[in-house]
Parts: sequence; C-alpha cells; structure tokens
Amino acid sequence: MASQSDGAVMSGWRVRRPGPIRDHPLERVSTAVPQPQPDELLVAVHVCGVCRTDLHVAEGDLAVHRPGVIPGHEVVGEVIAMGAEAGAGFAVGDRVGIAWLRHTCGTCRHCRRGDENLCPQSRYTGWDDDGGYAEFATVPAEFAHHLPVGYSDAELAPLLCAGIIGYRSLQRANLPPGGRLGIYGFGGSAHITAQVARARGAEVHVMTRDLRGRELALELGAASAQGAADPPPVPLDSAILFAPVGDLVPPACAALDAGGTLAIAGIHLSDIPALNYQRHLFRERQIRSVTSNTREDARAFLEFAATHRITVTTPEYSLGEADRALADLAAGRIAGAAVLLV
Repeated sequence: MASQSDGAVMSGWRVRRPGPIRDHPLERVSTAVPQPQPDELLVAVHVCGVCRTDLHVAEGDLAVHRPGVIPGHEVVGEVIAMGAEAGAGFAVGDRVGIAWLRHTCGTCRHCRRGDENLCPQSRYTGWDDDGGYAEFATVPAEFAHHLPVGYSDAELAPLLCAGIIGYRSLQRANLPPGGRLGIYGFGGSAHITAQVARARGAEVHVMTRDLRGRELALELGAASAQGAADPPPVPLDSAILFAPVGDLVPPACAALDAGGTLAIAGIHLSDIPALNYQRHLFRERQIRSVTSNTREDARAFLEFAATHRITVTTPEYSLGEADRALADLAAGRIAGAAVLLV
C-alpha cells in the first residue's frame, strides 16, 4: 500500500456545507489516503451502510464536529495496514467492521462503571473523524469489530449501527419475556430489531407511514402493521421510536400498558408535543432515551447475529451514488437499510 507521502489518493464524499439534502450538501472529492496512527487499522472499504445519522450530519441536524467530514459509520472492509501499536487480534487481510463509536477515555466515571457510551470525551466515526463514504478509512483497533460468518459484506454493514443501536434500544425498552413490542418507524434499524425481538419470543406490532415498510414488517413476522400514529390492536408492554418524529411520542405513550416503557432510539428528534400526565405517563409508564452504544452492546449483538440468522434488506448503490442514496432515505424511498458498494 502506498503511503500518503507517495501521493496515494482515494475517492470519497465530504459534507461541503450542511443543509437540506435537496441543496446537495455532499461533494465528491479526491483526497489523500489516510494513514493509520500507531493504534489504528487502515481499512479498504468494501461496503458502507447508509444510516439516518449520516443524513443528520449532512443536513446539519447534528452540530458540526469536523468541518468537511467524510460520513459513514457502518463499514465492512479489509485490513490492509496496521499501526505499530494496533492489536485487538487483527491481522492484515482480516475482514473487519467499523462502527459509530470509535473512542472513549476509559477513565471517567461513566467508562469505569461500564457506560462508555456516556463518556464526555467519546468520538464517533463519520462525525468527529472521517468515515466510510470513501475507498479507505481508519479505525482504532480497540474499537474495530470482528464479524460473524455467513453474511455477505452488504448484509453485515447495517448490522454495525442499525443492528447494534436497535439491540441497545431493545434492552432500554425493558421488554418482558414474551411481551408485546411496538415499533414506530420501520427503516434499517427497525427491520433488524423486529427480528431480534421475535427471536426472543416477542409479539411485534409496527406503526409506520410507509406502505412498503408495513409490507416488509408483515413479511418478517410482525403481528400487525398500521399507520404511524394509529393505535396498535393490543396494549404494548414496550415500544421503540425509531422515526425521528417527536409528534409520535404521545401516541406511542398512549399505546403502552401500565408499567410500559418507550425507548427513543434516534440521535435526533423533532420537538415533542405537550404530554398529558394521565393519558400518557400515569400508571408507571416511562420514556427512556438511547445514547450510542457500548462495545459490549456491539459484541453481544454480533454474537447474537452469529447464532440467529437475520434477514437484512439492503438496497444497493454505488459509492458514486451516495448523494442519491441519502436523498432517497430522506424521501422515504428506501425499504430496509441501503448500502454503498465501494
């Protein structure tokens, strides 16, 4: 592999200026191939998932952490070079996954108690550091992931965020054994999480505005599928809100049975309307947010995926179509979890 000093360049996409996707905030660029720091791996990107968080970064819903950042944090690729201090059991030629969380301090009180996702010094792929909408990317070896066999690269990519954050959201939702789970919005993360919940014996009910999403939900075994704000046919023990729509919080809370929990999975949410205490919260119903994930969440989910075959619906785009993929995501034209083939 040529070094950066040898003038090696790669193709990729940067966020030129955050704004509405119709204004084309991404620009195609040729830039230097990154060089791994001593603790990092250099990865040749094979596939990168297209996540709604990438859309939030591009459109400016999230504050700019790195001007001109390369988005993308669901990366599957091959290790082609390693820093002198990189370990974690990787070798050149290994298939590897790069996910959203890429650094924590390891010493703050959150890290020490096992809540590294709450670390105030945490850093994220495709937000704080360049990600996978490019031909090459780097990742600290301690935050890279070994991947389960039996899946294609395209199937694996969405597991690295959509799957992991859905798994954590399911934990946060306090779903009892054999319980009734409501899922609001049915995109990349939701269609994976529904399968995890069903494998654990849950009865799944889906609320989404997208007709194709409802059809996919029923194909994957959901007990019912209806409009985004429609009441489910039964009271819910737990619910997860994947759609970044605050207006859905009141109907989701109203759908909960006594003692039920609503977990809000997104990193961004539009404003929540006023809640009525008696209708939405009384009888010990609760709302919980979800903030990123820990590496332990990732390991647990990927181990689950290794033993429970997950069907991943992956509309495919070329790397050169990254801006179109985000536009399709924004317009609700994607069923499942889209990926970029590099």
